[in-house]
Amino acid sequence: MAVKLRMKRLGRKHRSYFRICATDSRAPRDGRVIEEIGSYDPMIPLTDARCTLKHDRVQYWLGVGATPSDRVSILIKKYGPAGTHLKEQEAAVAQYKAPKTVPDAGPPAEIAKPKKAEEAPAESAPAGESSGGVEATAPAAE
Repeated sequence: MAVKLRMKRLGRKHRSYFRICATDSRAPRDGRVIEEIGSYDPMIPLTDARCTLKHDRVQYWLGVGATPSDRVSILIKKYGPAGTHLKEQEAAVAQYKAPKTVPDAGPPAEIAKPKKAEEAPAESAPAGESSGGVEATAPAAE
C-alpha cells in the first residue's frame, strides 16, 4: 500500500479548513484516512499561525516512506520538525492565542449644547443698525 501525506478539505463554502493526513494513495481526497498529523486553516490572518503539525508523527511517516503532496511538502519544509519558519510560527501562535485587548477610549468628549432661544436675539443686531463692530453712541451734549 502506498501512503501519501495530503490535505483533506473540511469546512463550508468560502470558509475552507484542511487536515493534513496520512492516507492510502487510492483513497478519495476527503475519504478514509490512516492518521491525522496536522491542520491548516487558510483563514487565519497571521500566515505563520495557519499550520500545526505533530512533528514526531510527520517524522515517522516520512521515515517509513510516505510521499507528501506538493503543498504538504512545502508546509513540512517550513513548519515540520526541522522547519525554516519555526521561530516565526511560535511568535505568531503566541500572538494569535493572546487575549485581545481593546485600547482605553479615554475621557468622554464634551458635547456642545445648543444655545437657548433667549440668547440668540441678544447676539444679533437689529436690522436698522450696522454691525461693523462700532457701537452707535448718542452725540455728546455741549
